[in-house]
Amino acid sequence: MALLARGVVNCAGLGAQHLARALTGLPAHSVPPLHYAKGNYYALAGRAPFSRLIYPVPEAAGLGVHLTLDLGGQARFGPDVEWIDGIDYTVDPRRADAFYAEVRRYWPELSDGALQPAYAGIRPKLHAPGAAARDFAIAGPRDHGIPGLVNFFGIESPGLTASLALAAHAAELLAQT
Repeated sequence: MALLARGVVNCAGLGAQHLARALTGLPAHSVPPLHYAKGNYYALAGRAPFSRLIYPVPEAAGLGVHLTLDLGGQARFGPDVEWIDGIDYTVDPRRADAFYAEVRRYWPELSDGALQPAYAGIRPKLHAPGAAARDFAIAGPRDHGIPGLVNFFGIESPGLTASLALAAHAAELLAQT
């Protein structure tokens, strides 16, 4: 399919680099490498002992194993950081062992066998495992030379879904062309 547009904002998350590479005329060097950081979650079997979210001190590539509660009050712990080479949302039950240690830092009473694989998400990262953390990148016409194009790379949720500041910045970049 071919589209012709005066303005394009590429904020495709995990697909942003792929989409950018498909754009005619965009220099290849203006598309940063993409690395996948999978975050696994485990559900607590039984009733949640907490009524609020719990966030430990963040770690290098993520927020650390925190407690979230869904609308039904079900407790889930996660995410961890698992560097992967391709899209794979499978949650490995063997990773739960590391979760027990992390969760017991703020809830020592967690019983063995209480965690069950729940779901996984994948975060787009601009840095490789073990490299210095690099935040997201926004590239406008002055960066890549294509009028009417803004690329957002490496932005995780809720960045793309909840930031009016990012939307305003994209509008400013588009207005400059």
